[in-house]
Amino acid sequence: MSQTERTAAGTLRAEHAGTEVVLAGWVQKRRDFGELIFVDLRDRSGVAQVVVDLEQTDASVVAAAKDVRSEFVVRIRGKVVERSTEAKNPKMATGEIEVVASAVEILAKADTPPFTIEDETNASEELRLKYRYLDIRRQPLTKNFILRDKVAWQVRDYFHRNDFLEVETPILTKSTPEGARDFLVPSRVHHGEFYALPQSPQLFKQLLMVAGLERYYQIARCFRDEALRSDRQLEFTQIDVEASFIDEEFIYALIEGLFAEIFPPAGIPAPTPFPRMTWQEAMDRFGIDRPDTRFGMEISDLSSAVDAIDFAPFKSALAEGGMVRGIVAPNAANFSRKRIDELTEYAKVFGATGLVWVKFDAETGSSIKKFLTPSSIESLQNALHAEQGNIAFIVAGKPNVVCDALANLRLRLGREEKLIPDDSWNFLWVVDFPLLEWDEEGKRWAARHHPFTSPKATDVAKLESDPGAVNARAYDVVLNGLELGGGSIRINDTNLQSRMFEALGIGAEEAKSRFGFLLDAFRFGAPPHGGIALGLDRMVMLMSRSQSIRDVIAFPKTTRAQCLMTEAPSHVDDAQLRELGIQLRAKPE
Repeated sequence: MSQTERTAAGTLRAEHAGTEVVLAGWVQKRRDFGELIFVDLRDRSGVAQVVVDLEQTDASVVAAAKDVRSEFVVRIRGKVVERSTEAKNPKMATGEIEVVASAVEILAKADTPPFTIEDETNASEELRLKYRYLDIRRQPLTKNFILRDKVAWQVRDYFHRNDFLEVETPILTKSTPEGARDFLVPSRVHHGEFYALPQSPQLFKQLLMVAGLERYYQIARCFRDEALRSDRQLEFTQIDVEASFIDEEFIYALIEGLFAEIFPPAGIPAPTPFPRMTWQEAMDRFGIDRPDTRFGMEISDLSSAVDAIDFAPFKSALAEGGMVRGIVAPNAANFSRKRIDELTEYAKVFGATGLVWVKFDAETGSSIKKFLTPSSIESLQNALHAEQGNIAFIVAGKPNVVCDALANLRLRLGREEKLIPDDSWNFLWVVDFPLLEWDEEGKRWAARHHPFTSPKATDVAKLESDPGAVNARAYDVVLNGLELGGGSIRINDTNLQSRMFEALGIGAEEAKSRFGFLLDAFRFGAPPHGGIALGLDRMVMLMSRSQSIRDVIAFPKTTRAQCLMTEAPSHVDDAQLRELGIQLRAKPE
C-alpha cells in the first residue's frame, strides 16, 4: 500500500459505496464473530467500521486482523459497501457503510491505555491530563480542536477583509504589572535583571498605532500568574485588536460583525446590534459587571423597605454607607431549613456575615420573624416584587460584599432551580465603567482596566476633584454571564496621561521608569486609538458546549497550576541557577 494514499475514515458515506479506499488510524475497537472480524478504525475525522471476512480474505490479511488490538496503528485497504438495512447504525456518521478489507498492515503496536479511549469516559480529569495525548484521541476533544482551528481561521479572514494587519509582539518584555502577577524570566546576560512574559500586548499595540499601522490584530499568547478556575488558565490566547482614528461605535460594530460570522456556525445565534447596559445598571440589577440576562431574579434595593424594621444588621449597614438588597426565588417557599443553611454558608464564602430569608406563604416564615410586622412584610414584598410561594434572600453590608454575595447566590439558584433556558444565548455590551476603583489595602485609587484607558470627555475635569465619579470609555462584551472580552478607547494626550498617573499615585519618575518608552512615543504624535481583547479559549469553550476551558486547550494546567503530563513546574539543577545568578531561599510563611 502507498505510504501517503489515504481517505479520511469519518468522511465515508453511502454515496462512496463501490469505491476502493485506504484508511489509516487507530483501532477504536476489535470484535471477533467467528467468520467475521470487525474493526472500528478512528482517525481525526471520525470512525469507520472495517470488516474482515475470514473465508473470503487472504490468509495474511486474516492473520494481521487477528493480531490487531485497541489503539494499534494500522493501515487498511478495502472497498466501501453499503450496510444492510438492519445493520445500519444511525448513531454513527458513517453508520450506513462499512469497508470490506483486502489488506491490513500494522504500523505500530500499543500498550493497553490507562483508560478507555471512547467519547464518554469515567476516567478522572487528573488521569486524562497526565495522558493528555490519549485524551485528545477521544472524538469530543478532537472536535474541539477542529472547531478551534476553524474559528482562528475565520478570525484571521475577517480581520484581513477589514484591512487589519497581523503583527507579532514580543513574548520576552518589560515587567509592567496590569493587575495580576507577572511571570518573570531571569536574564543570563544581564545578571539581576528580568524579562516578563506579557499579560497582554497592550503597550506594544498602542505603539503600533503611534507607528502608523492604523489597524492591528493578533492571536496572541498571554500569561498571568493568578488563581485558576474552570474559565481561566495561567497561559491563554486572546484575539487582540487595536485601531486608529476610531471611537466606541467602531469597536461595537467590528466585534458584532465578527461574532455574527463565527458564532452561528456553532449553533449560537448572534443577532445584531447587541443590547447595551451601563456598568451601574448591571451592578444595580445583577450585582456583577458581566450579568447573565437569560433569567430574572434581579436584585432589589431594600433600603427604604427595611427602614421601619428594627434589625441591627440592617440599620448598621445603612448607617455606615452600606446597603440592604435582596433577590427572590420563585416558587421556592418550600425550601427546607437544610437547603437554606447551605445557601447561607455559600453567601458567607463571598463575605456576607449572614443571609436573611423571608418566605411569602401563609405563615410568612423568616429568620428575622420577630422583627417583622404585617406592614414591614408588605413593604418588603412590594420592594422585592415577590409573589405568594416565593422566598426572598437578603444581604446587608458593604456594597461590594452585598453585590458579590447576591450575584453568586442568584447564579447558583438559577442553575439549581432550572431557571436558565436551555441553549439560549444572550450577548451584551457593558459600558460606562468607572475609570478608577478604591484600593482599600493600598489606600489609593487603582485603574479598573489599565492606566491607559481614556476617561469620558465630560468627566475629565473631575479627575482630581472627584476621581471616583469619573467614567471610562471602556466596554466589555458578555455572553451568558461570561466575559468574552474587554477594551477601551485609549489616552493619546501626554498631559492627560500624566494626570491619570497622578490620580493613581504614580509619580513622574515612576511613570518614566515603568512606561517611559510609551510616553516618549506619544511625544511624536499619537493618533486617537482604541481596541479590545477577546478570549479565544472562552469563546471556543462556549461554542463547543464544554464545561471547562481546559477542554479546548491542548495541554492545559490544573487548578494547582501544574502540567501533570510533563510534571511542570519542576526543579532545575544548581548549574543553571548559578549561571543565572540565582540562589533559592526558603519559601516565606
